[in-house]
Order: sequence, then C-alpha cells, then structure tokens
Amino acid sequence: MPRHALARLEAPALPPVTVLARTAAGVILALALTACGGGEPSSDAADQGGGQDGAEEATADSGATAVIATVTGDGVDVYEEKDGAKLTTLASPNEYGADRTFLVAEKDGEWLNVLLPVRPNGSTGWVRESDVELSRTDRRMEVDLAEHVFTVYKGDEVEREGEIGTGRDETPTPPGTYYFTELVEPAEDDSPYGAYAYGLSGFSPTLETFAGGPGQLAVHGTNANDDLGTQVSHGCVRVSNDDITWIAENLALGTPVIIG
Repeated sequence: MPRHALARLEAPALPPVTVLARTAAGVILALALTACGGGEPSSDAADQGGGQDGAEEATADSGATAVIATVTGDGVDVYEEKDGAKLTTLASPNEYGADRTFLVAEKDGEWLNVLLPVRPNGSTGWVRESDVELSRTDRRMEVDLAEHVFTVYKGDEVEREGEIGTGRDETPTPPGTYYFTELVEPAEDDSPYGAYAYGLSGFSPTLETFAGGPGQLAVHGTNANDDLGTQVSHGCVRVSNDDITWIAENLALGTPVIIG
C-alpha cells in the first residue's frame, strides 16, 4: 500500500476532507482540487497544452518502471537548464500538505529533468538529485477518453479496469502525461468527489480558477454512478467508488497517469 499520513481540515469551498499525504505527520490544509464536481467556474483561461508527451518514453512505455522524486527538505530549487537560471522554488509539503513529488523524465548526472505541477501543462524543469529521494513504481494508469475507460497496469499486466466520466466539450479533460500529487478523502459520506480524490499535476485547459482553486485536475470517485461513461465533469476523471478505493490502496503519489 502507498505510504500516506492523515490530516483533517475544513475546506472553504468544498466539503470537509481528510488529506492523505505522503508525509510522516498530518498537516492541516485547505483543499481546492478543482475542475471536478458541481459548482460554477470562476473565470476562463487561455488555452493550455496537454501533458508532457515526451515523458512517456522515460516513464510510461509498456512494462517500463517510472522514477519518482520526492523532495526531502522544505523546498526545492527548479532550474530552466542544468546549472542554468533558477525558474522557481517549490515548497514541500505542497499546498495540500503532501510531500512535493515529481515524475522523472530524464536523469543526467546529478541532475533530474522532472514534470512540474504548474501551468502550462507539460512544463518541465531540472532539480538536483541531492534534493530528493528517488523511488520506483512499475504501475501506471492509462485513461482512454474516447472509450470512457481507465486501465491500471503493473508492468505489462492489466490490474484494474473501469468506466469513467470525463470533461464536457466546453471543459475538456486534456490529453497528456501527468502524475498523482496528493490524495484526499472527503469526510462526508455522499460527497460528489466520492470515496477519494487524487490530485493530478495538470490543469484545466479552459478554467483558470474553479471553486476557489487553480483549476487543478483530479481523478476521483463519484456519488452518481450514472454519470460514468459520459462527458460530465469540468475536466476531472470520475471513476466508481470501488475503483478509486482500489486505486488509493495501490497507487503511490508520483504514479504516471497517461490521458489520451
């Protein structure tokens, strides 16, 4: 089972949730996973591209092992190029209380090229290997938008399949390669987010903000199974509560999610 710790919070825009972060101790957070459930968006954004397709070669080919980098300190410097200009410093834990995690696209000496959980989708940057702890997973989740199904692979083996709900035409689920960034558990039994919600490293291509958050995508459960198999969301991927519970029990933060 993936390593997750528990924290409680009251979310301002959504029902109270429990946050399951890959940390040693719980942290009180404010949840704003967005582009997911009911409610109205706050504003529109300029069009964003899909996830980093090039990362598939490094992390998501059939049978491949993905490399996950988890920040060990209270933040990590991200660079445009190896030994180049610093792009930004990202705090850890992240804004939801989960240890800052990246999916590694490339390793070059002491440097790692990683997918970044920022706009535009597909952004990458370089971090020093000394600033992170590396782990591996042979699991990945693939989402077929046309067929409305997801498949979880362990190497070449299919471990789990299920029906999904996807974004509406005006708020589409953007194709690309992403990864899980945090896991939350709604405290209300009949939450529109179902039993669990995994935050993704990508963002809505049409919503700059939603329900007080930044338009972040997610894979989450649902309290309306009739919506599965349809275009129903503001961009998130909806699965059954049985499926999201299995996913939460088996897939670690950093696991690749390939949407296409």
